Amino acid sequence: MSELDNKKKRRPLKNLPPDRFQPKMLIFFLVIVGVVMSMYFMTEGRMVAPANLKIQRVVELAEQNKIAEGVIRPDSSGGRDWVIITGELKEASLEGDRGPTKQFRASGRLTDSNMERLQRSQAFAEQPATTLLTQVAAQIIPFLIIIGALYFLFVRQLRNAGKGALSFGKSRAKLLTRDRDKVTFSDVAGCDEAKEEVSEVVEFLRDPKKFTKMGGKIPKGILMVGPPGTGKTLLAKAVAGEADVPFFSISGSDFVEMFVGVGASRVRDMFEQGRKNAPCLIFIDEIDAVGRQRGAGLGGGNDEREQTLNSLLVEMDGFDTTEGVIIIAATNRPDVLDSALLRPGRFDRQIYVDLPDLVGREQILRVHARKIALAENVDLAVIARGTPGLSGAELANLLNEAALLAARRNKKKVEMIDVDDAREKVQFGRERRRVMDDEEKKLTAYHEAGHALVQAVLDDGHLPVHKVTIIPRGQSLGSTMFIPKKDVLTHARKRMLNQIAMGLAGRIAEELVMGDVSSGAAGDIKQVTKIARHMVCDWGMSPLGMIAFGENSDTVFLGREITRNQNYSEETARRIDAEVATIIDTQYNRAKDIILERREALDKIAAALLEHETIEGKHVLEILQFGEMRSPVVREQPRDEKGGAGRKTPEKVSSPEKLPPGEPAPSPA
Repeated sequence: MSELDNKKKRRPLKNLPPDRFQPKMLIFFLVIVGVVMSMYFMTEGRMVAPANLKIQRVVELAEQNKIAEGVIRPDSSGGRDWVIITGELKEASLEGDRGPTKQFRASGRLTDSNMERLQRSQAFAEQPATTLLTQVAAQIIPFLIIIGALYFLFVRQLRNAGKGALSFGKSRAKLLTRDRDKVTFSDVAGCDEAKEEVSEVVEFLRDPKKFTKMGGKIPKGILMVGPPGTGKTLLAKAVAGEADVPFFSISGSDFVEMFVGVGASRVRDMFEQGRKNAPCLIFIDEIDAVGRQRGAGLGGGNDEREQTLNSLLVEMDGFDTTEGVIIIAATNRPDVLDSALLRPGRFDRQIYVDLPDLVGREQILRVHARKIALAENVDLAVIARGTPGLSGAELANLLNEAALLAARRNKKKVEMIDVDDAREKVQFGRERRRVMDDEEKKLTAYHEAGHALVQAVLDDGHLPVHKVTIIPRGQSLGSTMFIPKKDVLTHARKRMLNQIAMGLAGRIAEELVMGDVSSGAAGDIKQVTKIARHMVCDWGMSPLGMIAFGENSDTVFLGREITRNQNYSEETARRIDAEVATIIDTQYNRAKDIILERREALDKIAAALLEHETIEGKHVLEILQFGEMRSPVVREQPRDEKGGAGRKTPEKVSSPEKLPPGEPAPSPA
């Protein structure tokens, strides 16, 4: 049996303070009850006792119309016709035990004649006789209500020490249950390199002596960096699940509070809990909320955040890795972290969790498809090929949307058509059957036909046309979709120029056919301008040479300069603008020549869109090669979400590619 197993048997987990009634709580409770009872009796003592009158005197006052109200109750302690009369005069004219009072009380035998005289005054009401039990209950019930209110207000707060308002300096780290929340490496896919990096941590937690006897030390802290949704938190949970050790999870924002010193106190308490439960893992999600650079901003940083960061730095230096406490943090903004936090000895190792590649996407889809009933025609490899640039969270959302669509269509299993529709819905938006007049439809059809025609002519097999539609999706009136052949890692100059020409083709088709231009090409113009400027300023793809012009601007709150540094002259700026304009003008003329040369094909593609609303990429190629469409077009019909008929499944449907900044996404054009 290993030393780790012996530690687990000797020491139980100490997660929360014991939930038992402490003597201090009892004393505090009794003091509060005593104060309330004293105030009640002091108030009773200050009240003036009612004047004792005879029955005949009460009758006379009633006939003189001096009684405001009164109550007649039978007196069980007397004989027959004995009553107790209590009431209040309109003016204080009676003498009680402690002075003038309006209250009076009378007891005795009430004759029938006196009863009639009292009833004529209409100031008295009769009540049934009260018993000893009701009198006692009337005195005790108010005290019980007060005691119950005090119990819920004070005692429950004290009993929940560590979670209540009286202990806000305690750590808010949550201990995940090993059995219910256990995650292993089999639940994580698409990041094999990252799993290899953290596997050393698992081996250390299982057998620390294997590393210590060689003189090696496991990293104190591991910083996971990567885009959102790539599985950083899931990977940290898998490390704890594989090592079978306690896993404390907390967010960086849980440390920052309005009061100075609270965050630092929570950091100290978190590390204290880790030492008590060692070996364990402490996971800090979104650490950039508390680990930003100190002294950032115009007026200095937030004192509370900086004190919390200082406490975190000290605590990470204060414990040894032989204790078995390992810190894992995650962020998607490593550029804003303080340099002292990233030095060796604190976060010794940085693991980059990147977006998954083709193989990784297929593995992720298989992991998430375990809980979904998929039909036999669903090919996860095809889905993975058509979703480059999607993170693990986005892939999981895609399958979930497909399951929801299949359920709304009253299907027993998720089919390929459901996955295709879900992908198009996630990437482009849901179809909107907006009513458009003939002129708008014609304009949109020629715009999308221009994109499809130029891309089909210029494509080198890397990004062929997949589908063209004039059905509005999201914010666009039409879409030209492409299917990538592989993941894009670098940007070739010829492909960038082809992308610019394709992006300008929609505006060119509008101008040639309609004799006018519209605002529908606004997004295309922004994309081609961004590509051209990247080619000149960042990628060295212009006659200006391999020089990077300008620096990326950052906000002042990240500790950067207020203004952007322009490290080139005004003359160079004019040359940059001229080169950007030259690239765009050249590709504009190039795309225009292609459309003029194949004007007949443009008209046929637009006519097919007006007739069928959606055509596939193979139809565009058939028009270019044979002058007509030879494959049948599957007509799309508006779908009934409650199980109505929909279109048939195309052979292979894939969504457009997500490209890095600088290249226009083959998205709705």
